Amino acid sequence: MREALGDIRPLASMTVRQSIRFPLLATAMLALLAGLWGGLLRLGWAMPLSRPDFLLTHGPLMVCGFLGTLIGIERAVALGRPWTYLGPLLSGAGALALIAGVSGPFAALTMTAGSVWLLLMFGCIIRAQPALFTVTMGVGALAWFVGNLLWLSGWPVFEVATWWMGFLVLTIAGERLELSRFAQRSGTSETVFLIIVVTLWAGFTSGGLATDDGARMIGLALLALTAWLLRYDIARRTVRQGGLTRYVAVCLLSGYVWLGLGGIMALLAGRAVAGLQYDAVLHAIFVGFVFAMIFGHAPIIFPAVAGVPVPFRSVFYTHLALLHVSLLLRVGGDLLASLACRQWGGLLNVVAVLLFMANTAGAVFRGRRLTTFPPPAARPRPAVQVAAPAQRSTV
Repeated sequence: MREALGDIRPLASMTVRQSIRFPLLATAMLALLAGLWGGLLRLGWAMPLSRPDFLLTHGPLMVCGFLGTLIGIERAVALGRPWTYLGPLLSGAGALALIAGVSGPFAALTMTAGSVWLLLMFGCIIRAQPALFTVTMGVGALAWFVGNLLWLSGWPVFEVATWWMGFLVLTIAGERLELSRFAQRSGTSETVFLIIVVTLWAGFTSGGLATDDGARMIGLALLALTAWLLRYDIARRTVRQGGLTRYVAVCLLSGYVWLGLGGIMALLAGRAVAGLQYDAVLHAIFVGFVFAMIFGHAPIIFPAVAGVPVPFRSVFYTHLALLHVSLLLRVGGDLLASLACRQWGGLLNVVAVLLFMANTAGAVFRGRRLTTFPPPAARPRPAVQVAAPAQRSTV
């Protein structure tokens, strides 16, 4: 009996983990759609408004509800322990509370608890693999927790957003540092990277974008990080290849350009609290940098998280191109004080994200159909068992 239970328990645990991933992913996608809706309302588009305070949910839904939940799911899958799924469950619950208009601090409280859970996960990760890249991602999780704690304490979102930006920038930077070991790096590259992270954190603690000193330290650190990534990231090599590998590299390199532009604007402008300059800096990073990373990593991460293939299609370049063109229009509208350019650029930002979701869904459908019903020329003989195609390695 014990031997039998020993075989059944891991399978049951795996089934539970797989069954919870899809509701969590669906919650993250719902938070994304609601956050995009709120963004259009903030830009002044005449959209149905469920309640007046829904305008204030755009940032929390996008960062905590969508990205925080998504990163939590990814880390939970990597750790493979059932308790880790409580983190994205908490941040997802906070997103649902924001969408439903639950009064009181419930949404901020549950999202803060979700960030605490992510910190616990990174504690396990750093303990198992103490390295600069794991510590960097752990510091990113700490930035998310600090931002959520300030939000829970009543700080306005425009002052909290700097910490949320740090969460995403440091998480992505840590992941790219890990993969950069496959490229040729100088002996001092990690030392330079550490100095950049320390400078970035100093900018956060100095008041962030709300102060001249904080904004300029952040801008300097973002510029230095951009130079480091363009110099050492493996995408410099893989962009010369084809198919999915090249697409991912193009996403990464184009995202780094927006990271650098955000750094330049923060460095030159200094203090930015709300207003057009603030919008330009934040969306250069949150949209240009972060969503370019999402577009590039989705064909790799989604199969690992959801267990379904996302075969590469050249149509993926359409949503990437639209993202960058629309963001140029939006940021240009911010810098030139053109309300029309800003509004249309923001609307096309949303269209680019929706097109990304549609193209990804189409690739998933096509991948499942080809796996189940391969083309006649690719079908093996009846005596040979059909095997699922192996996942392609990429950057």
